[in-house]
Amino acid sequence: MMKDHATDAAEQIRQFLSDAGLEPETTDESTLVVQLPGERKLQTTVSIRIGAHGVSLNAFVARHPDENMAGVYRWLLEQNRRMGAAHYCVDHLGDVYLTAKIPMAALSAEAFDQALGTILKHADGDFNAILERGFRSSIEREWRWRLSRGEPTENLAAFRHLAPADVPGSPTAGSADKDSSGEVPG
Repeated sequence: MMKDHATDAAEQIRQFLSDAGLEPETTDESTLVVQLPGERKLQTTVSIRIGAHGVSLNAFVARHPDENMAGVYRWLLEQNRRMGAAHYCVDHLGDVYLTAKIPMAALSAEAFDQALGTILKHADGDFNAILERGFRSSIEREWRWRLSRGEPTENLAAFRHLAPADVPGSPTAGSADKDSSGEVPG
């Protein structure tokens, strides 16, 4: 009987994903994987596990922070307070995930949409904030390396404020003459 509920749930989820224009991959009889497109985090992979009593969704967000681990984890916990359908967690390595659980009795297109939507909203929307808090030194080093060699910096645009002001070609060079909006006073 439990198998029937799981089979029904899997079909329900496949239909929802299809209606949303998403193509799930089946990894085994109880797990689907779907890729959600984003803007800051270009793609979020969500594993959907269908169990006897419910459905769990898990999405990798970022590897363990290089620095400021306590600050990153504190920020994630503060976000959890406001999130609702999903929440942040870390694995045994300290990698950051978003997870949601839907009891089988509460599984509906609306509940699934809310969980998947919350995961996408936060995986994509919080991505740069997580990187800035946990990988700031790496971002600053990357800016310095690319600028010193004339390499492209387009994919660092979200972290423009972390570019070194003392390297030629830096977008923050001369920032002492700019106001907080980045504009030179007129």
